[in-house]
Amino acid sequence: MARQIALITLHGMGETVDNYYDTLRGKLLAKLDNTANKLAFQAVNYQNLLQPNEQAVWDRMDKGDLRWDDLRRFLLFGFADAAGLETNKEDEGSVYEGAQLDIARKMWAARQEMGGDGPLVVIAQSLGGQVFSCYIYDAQRAAAGQTRYAGIWKDIDSFAARITGSDKALTAAEKSFLRGSTLVGLMTTGCNIPIFVAAHKRLNIHAIDRPNNQFKWLNVYDKHDTLGWPLRPLEGGYEDLVEDRQVNVGEGLLDWLKSFTPMSHTAYWEDENVVAALARMIMQGLLHPVTHSVAPVTAPAPPH
Repeated sequence: MARQIALITLHGMGETVDNYYDTLRGKLLAKLDNTANKLAFQAVNYQNLLQPNEQAVWDRMDKGDLRWDDLRRFLLFGFADAAGLETNKEDEGSVYEGAQLDIARKMWAARQEMGGDGPLVVIAQSLGGQVFSCYIYDAQRAAAGQTRYAGIWKDIDSFAARITGSDKALTAAEKSFLRGSTLVGLMTTGCNIPIFVAAHKRLNIHAIDRPNNQFKWLNVYDKHDTLGWPLRPLEGGYEDLVEDRQVNVGEGLLDWLKSFTPMSHTAYWEDENVVAALARMIMQGLLHPVTHSVAPVTAPAPPH
């Protein structure tokens, strides 16, 4: 039986295991209950492009006289992720390109599970919000005729075989889906997009275009999370596109202690309220599906 809606997950910065989504998926499927079998689930993992190099650097460090190993490890792996994605991103085979390719592959796989176009929901943690936002932004700008110099949308047709695993060209409908035309919901948790745009002039800060009339962007942040930020104050379209929602994540003794510290950054996907909000977003997508693009891409904007 074909699935009726797709969920794609993106992890955040720092060390990431392959099954990083397990707790979230388990809690989510329990909340969806009888509708769980309607969900196509795909997980993006761009960390495997970065982690081997980060581990090699960590191993080379003489840490005998250093302190706070756990914090140092988090900072090394976490900020190396951000630097790696932005450094030399125009180069062929860059990490930026590889991350976008994995997103497209998982979107393609989700479309196959649905038997064609269907509504799409994405949840992105931390750095994952920036990664997915750039993917959609590049896709929309390319469709609007603006040249892209980094990522797969500089020439999406040349990446077709690596996305689909076949030698067939992408159809117009397939490209539209890969651009996020049926994206009905985006949830970002602990999002740090403001860190990436802070050095830009205000006039050069631009959010993605609304992909369709049903689209909702819910940005969840904990005020104790120093890596998680509200997005609406950025302007540039964010103020009309995003709903910022402040939460206090953390359950159980250990997570309760996290909830009042910057370590709340790691607790979003285990929080019942966050999972419940994601479940509602998926249910809304089932009730009001978008199966094709209903909103045209706007005119080109300045570079992202």
